[in-house]
Amino acid sequence: MIGPFAGFKWLALASDWSIFAEGFMQTILLSVLALTLSLLLGIFFGLLGTSEVKILRVFNRIYVEFIQNTPLVIQIFFLYHVLPHVGIMLPVFVVGVLGVGAYHGAYIAEIVRAGVESIPKGQREAAYSQGFSYWGAMIHIVLPQAKKIAYPPLTNQAVSLIKNTSVLAMVAGGELMYHADSWSSNTLYYGPAYVVTGLLYLSLCFPLALYAKKLERNLEVSS
Repeated sequence: MIGPFAGFKWLALASDWSIFAEGFMQTILLSVLALTLSLLLGIFFGLLGTSEVKILRVFNRIYVEFIQNTPLVIQIFFLYHVLPHVGIMLPVFVVGVLGVGAYHGAYIAEIVRAGVESIPKGQREAAYSQGFSYWGAMIHIVLPQAKKIAYPPLTNQAVSLIKNTSVLAMVAGGELMYHADSWSSNTLYYGPAYVVTGLLYLSLCFPLALYAKKLERNLEVSS
């Protein structure tokens, strides 16, 4: 009986390596753009969550609670299948950037909010006394201090984001997992396909995970 990791299957994968390389590069590009969007959303909604204006805090909670309490898969399917029915046609790559970016933006918003709230309120009050506005105090006084606290969990979010790009395989997203699924479905060589795919994800995520641990150790030492 031929095993799932027979030598000829690895040879077939090696000859079709360009398929996996294309998916790998697509995953990197998707991750970078989605992470950029998630940071923008996370910082914006995180600051809303620390606002003294109640309605702004309500907007923060609506976004965070809705995103965190619904599966990413459902959100991706909504963007891909429902939006065309209201006349909004988006390329699947854009769906991935928006879906994954918005999903992790909610978690980053909580990280930012917690980081800002960890800074003593006296810092903000001192900034106000010097003529800073709320946003001015945040940008110039509070956020530079809060970022040191937020860096480790933000790095962990980047790791999760890279792995979550794999959900796009269900809507023909063109990233690494989709290419692995397509190739293995055509050849029936599932073993090598998923081993290599896992190693490629590991090559992206493991260095970031180590970096996050280093940041956490540095934060413990400095505190």
